[in-house]
Amino acid sequence: MQDETYVCGPIGGKCSSRRVDQVIAELAGRQHGVVGRSQLRRVGLTDSAIESRLRRGSLLRLHRGAYAVGYWALTVEARWMAAVLAGGDGAVLSHRTTGQLWGLLPRSGAVPEITRPKASRRRPGIQAHHAVLRADEIEVEIGIPVTSASRTQFDLAAILSRREMERVLNEAAVRGLTSRLSVVHLMERYPGRRGNATLRKLLADKEPVGITRNDFEERFVAFLDAYELPRPRFNATIALRGRFIEADCLWQAQRLIVELDGSAVHGTDRAFESDRQRDRVLLAEGWRSTRVTWRQLRDEPEAIAADLRCTLDQPQGAIRPELT
Repeated sequence: MQDETYVCGPIGGKCSSRRVDQVIAELAGRQHGVVGRSQLRRVGLTDSAIESRLRRGSLLRLHRGAYAVGYWALTVEARWMAAVLAGGDGAVLSHRTTGQLWGLLPRSGAVPEITRPKASRRRPGIQAHHAVLRADEIEVEIGIPVTSASRTQFDLAAILSRREMERVLNEAAVRGLTSRLSVVHLMERYPGRRGNATLRKLLADKEPVGITRNDFEERFVAFLDAYELPRPRFNATIALRGRFIEADCLWQAQRLIVELDGSAVHGTDRAFESDRQRDRVLLAEGWRSTRVTWRQLRDEPEAIAADLRCTLDQPQGAIRPELT
């Protein structure tokens, strides 16, 4: 077995005579504890040397062509990196998995998704897409080759529902995610791509729903749409009297705030007191505030819709200067 070899770093740099296992450990340390077969070959290991390390447990096979170095206790990032390495040259993390990495989608236990230039046979535990990506559509994030934030949104538009995609775009806006190439530029580059119509509609929408945070807010959005009520800004922050106040639902032109009261959030004594103080400050500063509970939204949607429409239609008095 070859334990010492004349090696070059896998990403370039000077060559030197070093113990190959030290090189593998250093490489794995930069890649969340995993390495690829092609990388092992580049640092001097033969196929027989790789198989020997697999037998003795210093390498552990995760996928065909991707290995953990010495232990099975892997992070989700390690499993993402292993999927990319198993995809071969040019493979990158993509679609829903990169949506999770960028914080556009909630973490899940779904198999990693990658995009690679050429189609090949399926590999268990990996969902592969096939596309030739340009350099400005790829980034390296936390050491993992991934589709850029914009390319990720562009790819997700082809596989998510309109409502899901709306949330993705809003999350990207809240997080301030930008790329060298924008979503609009990608739509121009790939004009016939599935999902472009959805993107055009969402990007042209003058009143985006804003980011939603839980099932209650999702249900409230569906309620507003069903009764053809205007959508507010969700989880909007306003500055009043030297403090920041977050409003669940805010119609700025009408100076109206609706709070979605859930017992998990507003059920403590401290929350009760804070909510009432907040309501008093809002009223003094010219804002109208009301509250809707889950049970009311479930059992009295028509009454809530009528009251909300009436409140939104009511003329406001003198508007104070905005403090946001």
